[in-house]
Amino acid sequence: MKKSYITFIAFLLFQQFTFAQSLLVIKKPNQYLKTTIENADNKMYDLKKMIPTLVLDLKYATKNNFTNTVLYKKATTTFLRKQPAYALLKVQQILNSKGLGLKIFDAYRPYSVTKKMWELIKDERYVANPKQGSGHNKGISVDLTIINLATGIELNMGTAFDNFTDTAHHSFTKKLLQNIVDNRMMLKNIMIENGFKSLETEWWHYSWITEENYEVLDIGFRRLNSIVD
Repeated sequence: MKKSYITFIAFLLFQQFTFAQSLLVIKKPNQYLKTTIENADNKMYDLKKMIPTLVLDLKYATKNNFTNTVLYKKATTTFLRKQPAYALLKVQQILNSKGLGLKIFDAYRPYSVTKKMWELIKDERYVANPKQGSGHNKGISVDLTIINLATGIELNMGTAFDNFTDTAHHSFTKKLLQNIVDNRMMLKNIMIENGFKSLETEWWHYSWITEENYEVLDIGFRRLNSIVD
């Protein structure tokens, strides 16, 4: 019995080591550029340049976030890979035709920042486990809401960004006013119709429908900005 237990523990440790080894984290700009030559869909786009009408409110570039610290130094814009970036452009165009628009809280997130967040929360409902990396690290996830173009005011979604309670869940509808439910559904529907998928625990979080072909990046904003169009 003892021998079997030791064998089982050794197997688990081996699995953890193998998984950790399999996570490719790109830290150098030239490594990233190589992947874009191999596959054009790997290219990152500066969202503010690509979609000038976007409103950016990059929470982690300020102290106005759940960590109360600045996690993105030198961040004045943010990024997504080619396919989700173009899909977001289409979403913005559709909303603009209705007098609405997008406000972006977060998109690309360096892997090292995800590790810092995990140390604070350690709850996979709200923060990605760095063992797997996250859609934000891959440049395919975006945190956002809808604003009224005329006033710049956010539509009422029931909670603020990064609210780690059940109220922020998509399934939490019974105790919300109907206009809040409608606003969340409008955001969810338009994102899904344009190739994104939702996260049950966060009404603001959407990821590109496929992520298998994208590597995890750990390149700072200033360095990335210098090599992205």
